[in-house]
Order: sequence, then C-alpha cells, then structure tokens
Amino acid sequence: MMQRKKRAGWAGVLWFSVVLAAASTVAPPVLAGDFPLADKVLIEKEKRKLHLMREGKPFRTFDIALGGMPVGDKNEEGDFKTPEGAYLLDGRNPNSDYFLSIHVSYPNNTDRVAARKKGVNPGGQIMIHGQPNTPTYSAGYYKSADWTNGCIAVSNSDMIDIWLMTPNSVAIEILP
Repeated sequence: MMQRKKRAGWAGVLWFSVVLAAASTVAPPVLAGDFPLADKVLIEKEKRKLHLMREGKPFRTFDIALGGMPVGDKNEEGDFKTPEGAYLLDGRNPNSDYFLSIHVSYPNNTDRVAARKKGVNPGGQIMIHGQPNTPTYSAGYYKSADWTNGCIAVSNSDMIDIWLMTPNSVAIEILP
C-alpha cells in the first residue's frame, strides 16, 4: 500500500512538472501596445493593396476592394469611385454598418473647390472598413469584386490589424 502511494506521489510530481514546463513555453498574450504603429497608410488602387508604412517602408500589406467604378478619382457623390490624393485617417467607428470603420478625411479643400466648379456635391463618408455586418452577397463575392460605394474594404481579420496598427490622424495617400 505504501509503495503504491509513493508511486502516485511521484507520478503527481512528474505530471505537475510536465504541466509547469508546458505552461512556461506558451507565449504571453499579445497586447494592442505590442503591435507596430504605421506612420502612413498607402493605397495602390490599381494593385488593390493597402500598405501600412513605417519610416518609408511597408511592414504589412493587405488586399482591398474599392468602389464599383474604381478607375479614376472621385468627382461627386454617387459616382462609386474611391478618391485619390493625400488625406488623414481622422475618426473611428466601432459600431458602423461594416465591421469596424476608419474615416478618411475626404473631401479636402481641393476636392470641394473642384466639385463646386462642376456644380456637384463631392460626397463624403469614405472609410476603410471590413465586411458588411449584414451581408447581401456570398463571402466569395466580397473577396473577389469591387463592391463598395467608394470606400476601401478589407477582410474583417485584416480590419482588426489595421485598426490596431493605425494611430489617430495618421496620413493616408491614395494612388491611382
């Protein structure tokens, strides 16, 4: 009987040692402050890429979808074009109709003047956002088509990374 208890005791110590060793090899949780922060966001419309930049170099790149008429600069509300130019990411909405959204400061003064000369409304509410919270198409459609009204869309998992790695008021440049 005593021999069996000793074996059970040593087995318990061995088991505890294995569990302790395994626990010590598990990586600590990642905190938002552990992510690198972009000092600029660069959009390449033609390539359908969003780059998070740091000191002039991309450190993360994401696939994007654009407005339904992606070629050319946004001229007016309802033209389904994504603007081109230099802006800021100037606001966040965790409760938008799409999975997270970050506002692009379009229209700027140049955009407003150009629209006024044409007698049109330049539009606004251009965002970087994830997928619709209430999708109307298949997941494959959102991955393969330009489907927004002029925004820049990414997958929901990519949107989490972008949300965590872009500070407020960071510059965004949108290239043709």
